[in-house]
Amino acid sequence: MEFKETSLEGAYLIVPQVFRDERGFFLETYSEKKFAEAGVDARFVQDNHSLSVQKGVLRGLHFQLPPNAQAKLVRVTHGKVLDVIVDLRKNSPTFGKWESFELSDKNAQMLFVPRGFAHAFLTLEENTEFMYKVDNFYAPESDSGLAWNDPDLGIDWPIKNPILSEKDQKLQGFREFNSPF
Repeated sequence: MEFKETSLEGAYLIVPQVFRDERGFFLETYSEKKFAEAGVDARFVQDNHSLSVQKGVLRGLHFQLPPNAQAKLVRVTHGKVLDVIVDLRKNSPTFGKWESFELSDKNAQMLFVPRGFAHAFLTLEENTEFMYKVDNFYAPESDSGLAWNDPDLGIDWPIKNPILSEKDQKLQGFREFNSPF
């Protein structure tokens, strides 16, 4: 398992070792020991799994506010996504900056998203399954997000009219967000 630093401090692209043969494949998706050796301190408490039937589904930009903030370990088990993270830590040198990654069942890469980040993904294939671990339980009262197409963030999405939930259509802009992180 290789941990690659991203341009946003604390976030890592994780490339697992995949063993393939005529029967299929095997890979390790999480090792507390290897994460600790890489300096990633997260104790995961919940696993989540989503299915997006259509290509062009955009989920996010989501995060939970303190004291219920969450770190995430995300991966795609079927299909492909453009995964985007935004640094919301007001004292970070990369505050308000974003980075994107293509995650798929083919490349088997994972992304560790620290607390204090917004997260979103856009499905690039039909029937995409997305799984993620979180280090804090879901708390509806702390649920928050930012508009996917906020001009101040300037995220380079490869789509103009994604399929959004009603909730995601109403998210706040970055200028209106007063970061508690």
